Amino acid sequence: MGMEIRSYLSPLAMSKGAGESLAKALVITRREVRDSFRDWRIVTPILLLTLIFPWIMSLASKVAADFALAYGVADNAAIIAQQLVPFSLLIVGFFPISFSLVIALETFVGERERNTLEPLLATPISDGELYLGKLLAAMLIPVAASYLGLIFHLIGLRWTTDYHIPAQAFLQVVLLTTMEALVMVAGAVVVSSHTTSVRAANLLASFIIVPIALFLQGEAVLLFWMRYDVIWLAILGLLIVDLALVRTGIRIFNREEILARQYDEVTLSGLRRSFSRFWSSPPGQIPSTEPSPLTLGRLYRSHLPRLLRRYLSPLSVVLVVMAGGLLVGWAFAVRYPLRGGLEGLVNSDLGREWQDLGLLPGLSAWSLFVHNVRALLIAALLGVISFGAAPLLLLLVPLGMVGFLLGQAASVGYSPFITLAAFVLPHGLVEIPAAWIATAFALEIGAAILAPPRGLSLGEGFLLAIVNFLKVFFLLVVPLLLLAAFLEARVTPQVALWLLGG
Repeated sequence: MGMEIRSYLSPLAMSKGAGESLAKALVITRREVRDSFRDWRIVTPILLLTLIFPWIMSLASKVAADFALAYGVADNAAIIAQQLVPFSLLIVGFFPISFSLVIALETFVGERERNTLEPLLATPISDGELYLGKLLAAMLIPVAASYLGLIFHLIGLRWTTDYHIPAQAFLQVVLLTTMEALVMVAGAVVVSSHTTSVRAANLLASFIIVPIALFLQGEAVLLFWMRYDVIWLAILGLLIVDLALVRTGIRIFNREEILARQYDEVTLSGLRRSFSRFWSSPPGQIPSTEPSPLTLGRLYRSHLPRLLRRYLSPLSVVLVVMAGGLLVGWAFAVRYPLRGGLEGLVNSDLGREWQDLGLLPGLSAWSLFVHNVRALLIAALLGVISFGAAPLLLLLVPLGMVGFLLGQAASVGYSPFITLAAFVLPHGLVEIPAAWIATAFALEIGAAILAPPRGLSLGEGFLLAIVNFLKVFFLLVVPLLLLAAFLEARVTPQVALWLLGG
């Protein structure tokens, strides 16, 4: 196998020009595709899903449409029957590309089990070219089978039903299918970089297939309700995820490291030792083998300032997102003003009326503190599976509500500055910085998966990001949240009543 690869690559090694890297990658692609066609365990299921399943789905769509027409209500039945067509097309397109994950795991991890990775070390090809060639090979057959299945399904629909799919919906299904295949293949590279066997890689592949399956359900709902505008945003989101995963794959894919890895072993004692080294080492320095003694004063004097300086980029990103959330909330308030008598609420007795109505009830500082801590920790956990996007989105919600409240206050003639000072500033001056810092460090946890720090493996970079998050969370965020909860429970209601005329 190694001689065969070198015979293919030898003329390319001397070639020059812009297409040299692509030419070498395509050599690997042709070799992998040929090997896939030789494996009946891959070809047979794909052929069945391409040639037979679309016709079965066409008949099932006809049965479902007839059922909707027979037992539906007036025009709604015809609409439901029509919208079942793009849903079935989505299913037909997804099933064949699911094999791209299997092929990718076999292509990347299987090289080591088949002892064919060693000859690749001697070939005149870079890791990036090898990665690109294998990426294209893992996608080519499943995506081509998916396209053929979609065409066969459309032909079957023309024969069995009178319904048709809009051209925009068909184009979106094709793009979604392609993007999802790339997500699974690029994600398989990240998975395979931490395993030494196909069996272990298949177990970790659930972290890829489960989110894709959930995303598929969301796509089905959007197609059923004809929200094509939202689907375009979903396609854009998938494209961003694709680019991020491909970038990560190129960065972490290394033939020599994969070959040198002998076995997978994760022990609690090993994790504890690594955690201790990262915790005791100053930010930005290589962790020492033996953790040095660490005092609380040293953490506050040395570690915390260094962490905040090193995290200026994510802090800046989160700050921009926070400002954007306020502006979006204000824009929604301008577009959807809540009229219907709100102008009458603006009077000198507003605070007294709200107090009489119980709109400013007594709050428990402890319950507010627990709620805020829980919300930030959940956001950090979700950031792991969303590559840092979830903490930003969860932070947008309360800030968007604040912007919406300020915009509504301005629309009825009330000062947004007084509203801000009454309801937000007393505790927000402490709580908002705490949420800002926690979100920035949670964002870095997701970023560590996509781009591990130089000199660290993906696992080490991920653990370091968690350690940094815990440091700043317990040293800075928790005390700020505790103070903010006390202010929100004891001070903010009184300030609001005073400013509103209570």
